[in-house]
Amino acid sequence: MKGKKTNLRDADCAIARALQATGDWWSLLIVRDAIAGKQRFGEFQKSLGLAKNILSTRLKKLVEEGIFRIEPDEESRRTHRYVLTPKGEGLGIILIAFWQWGEGACFKPGELKDTMVDRVKGLPLARLQLSAKDGRTLGPREYRRVEKGAHGRPQPGRRPPKRQAVRPVQ
Repeated sequence: MKGKKTNLRDADCAIARALQATGDWWSLLIVRDAIAGKQRFGEFQKSLGLAKNILSTRLKKLVEEGIFRIEPDEESRRTHRYVLTPKGEGLGIILIAFWQWGEGACFKPGELKDTMVDRVKGLPLARLQLSAKDGRTLGPREYRRVEKGAHGRPQPGRRPPKRQAVRPVQ
């Protein structure tokens, strides 16, 4: 069924719902550019080379999801700016995780010419690590999903509910 998109809005998985909110790779690249300082439609369009109708659709969705808010543009009464909300800024760590994964998995040694550095000292970013609350570093097979208890704490030994089937958007 070409043209039907799966709706993950009610999925019982935080990853699935996050993917529903962000949409696709263009949306994450728009957020990447916003974190770098771009705020105007034309800036995003020039940077991404994305067709105006596709960019407009993606920006509209990002505003509806609360990732951007629209503000008047002080430089022009006819335009507005797309400003990241705290929800949108929270995607910054996801983008760094993608960057760091991409460095190691998608480039040959020496092929990638850029690196991520902090703005204050210009030092390379440390590799992101997953840590338990007690400070232990966790590997990819050292965590699991469990159902939260009445007070939001995981209940030891409880497995998550069976995965809900995802439905195509009608």
